[in-house]
Amino acid sequence: MKLIPKSKNLEDYLKESPYVDYSDHTVVDKSESLYRLSENKLDYTERAFLFVRDAIDHSWDIQSHRVIRTASEVLKAGEGICYAKAMLLAALLRRKGIPAGFCYQRLTIGDTPDTGYCIHCLNGVYLETEKLWIRIDARGNTLGKNAQFNKAHPEREHLAFPVRPEYDERDYPEIYVSSVPATIKALVRNQDALDMILHGLPESL
Repeated sequence: MKLIPKSKNLEDYLKESPYVDYSDHTVVDKSESLYRLSENKLDYTERAFLFVRDAIDHSWDIQSHRVIRTASEVLKAGEGICYAKAMLLAALLRRKGIPAGFCYQRLTIGDTPDTGYCIHCLNGVYLETEKLWIRIDARGNTLGKNAQFNKAHPEREHLAFPVRPEYDERDYPEIYVSSVPATIKALVRNQDALDMILHGLPESL
């Protein structure tokens, strides 16, 4: 699938926002600690991805009721749904000058269409040395999910959820500078993460 950046200006994908709050001291400290271990920006991208994927729990996986909304809150709480985890990964990458945006998929909530649909969030990242936009998904590898970032071949996409067109699932090709309003509304309006996942997420963009 050909990815479509919503902005042609890479600087837009480096901006801070109330949700991608990379000036918060916790985000600054974590980005510095990961960067010190990295050989270059590509290596840092992998380290940031693995940290958010593996060290930050997905709210559903731990059956947490907390609704986490900003990158710094995710880092402090150690949890969040995909919308929030994508905020944190974007913040860690933007902090070090790596353009990062937001991508979406329409997926079934459960295994089959009768469970309903939801919008899932992942990240689009621009790799300067390769002159390439890629998608990576730091949602968390539980229950058979196997999202990866192949540093040797970053063009080989390996997401948590391969879409199933026969179930009316779909990939959206756009890379957004900011989280789409429908996902922000879900985070703002809901007070219980589990109820939000089951009943309060948008079904389409």
